Amino acid sequence: MSSSSSSSRARSEASPRATATPGRIPDVVVVGGGVIGLVTAWRAAQRGLLTTVVDPEPGGGAARVAAGMLAAVTELHYGEETLLSLNLASAGRYAAFAAELLDATGQDPGYRRCGTLAVARDADDRALLRDLHALQLRCGLSAEWLSGRDCRRLEPMLAPGVRGGLRVDGDHQIDPRRLGRALVTACEHAGVTLHRARALRLTMDADRATGVVTDDGATLRAGRTVLAGGSASARLTGVPRHALPPVRPVKGQVLRLAMPADAPPLLSRTVRAVVRGNPVYLVPRENGELVVGATSEEMGWDTTVTAGGVYELLRDAHELVPGVTELPLTETLAGLRPASPDNAPLLGPTAVEGLLAATGHHRNGVLLTPVTGDVMAHVLTTGLLPQEALPFTPRRFDTATPETSR
Repeated sequence: MSSSSSSSRARSEASPRATATPGRIPDVVVVGGGVIGLVTAWRAAQRGLLTTVVDPEPGGGAARVAAGMLAAVTELHYGEETLLSLNLASAGRYAAFAAELLDATGQDPGYRRCGTLAVARDADDRALLRDLHALQLRCGLSAEWLSGRDCRRLEPMLAPGVRGGLRVDGDHQIDPRRLGRALVTACEHAGVTLHRARALRLTMDADRATGVVTDDGATLRAGRTVLAGGSASARLTGVPRHALPPVRPVKGQVLRLAMPADAPPLLSRTVRAVVRGNPVYLVPRENGELVVGATSEEMGWDTTVTAGGVYELLRDAHELVPGVTELPLTETLAGLRPASPDNAPLLGPTAVEGLLAATGHHRNGVLLTPVTGDVMAHVLTTGLLPQEALPFTPRRFDTATPETSR
């Protein structure tokens, strides 16, 4: 076991377990029980804070749909160099984080060090990939350019026409559904209260947040309230308008296919590409599942799976790996990514005293789970954002008018 894994486990075992006592008001109430809300609650409880999570179905959220790529390098986009440093920091903590979860719960979150291959289907795609490679090298990242023949040596089921690719051995994967379940168990073991209801309204005392009212009639008071509801974080009523996190839903449709039990896997690692301008990825799980995604649609709160979305994903996946169309289609699903104006998360105190945010992670929510937990635990116990999170304060989007929403 690595020294980082051992130190993480030691920290967990040495931390005080928060224990509820009659009449004691929780230190923290977390609105949202997806992976971001759960990791915030778990880390807060490990620091001795009495913590409650409010969510009808803890362990759900956008991560239930996500493929779980931990792709700090191959997800790099122009203009997101500041976000890259946070992504790399979180990716570097994942092995120890997954090992700590396994030790704490007995549940394997499905962390897999398989690497990623980004490929080009034609000359135009190759030019785009070459530009990405140049950006990666300028940022000091490790990515190896391969010929089409070398790509097919690594992944023999790739289409013959693949024109080249990038091998990134440091971009791994995790199973987000197993991660969510393990975090629920970790929270329970750490003494977190899971209040299975929907938060309706933030309560305020003068200018300070004091907790929430839920749809089962409960009023949950707390020293601090964390908005961690993903794309719905801005829908909680009672939040002063100037402190509402500027997040919006971005729809993503995802397919799941299954390899026959007696068949060898189509792929040994994650394969990504841009086909005719459309990004597509194929993520093979050790259990034989193959995740294909994902569309990116500005459709508000719609989560309808469409024939067009399924067709486009299968069409583009087939151009990369023709064998995918022979597999059983086991699930089609759409989820909502929480996107901020600059595609980066909002972490830490808002303009309202006692109100914090952990949202806006967009396509990087699963990747940023470990670092988000550490950042939020630090700010909840010290009142200060750690250096690595300073560029992601929610206050970078502050507006001037302190009006109450709705």
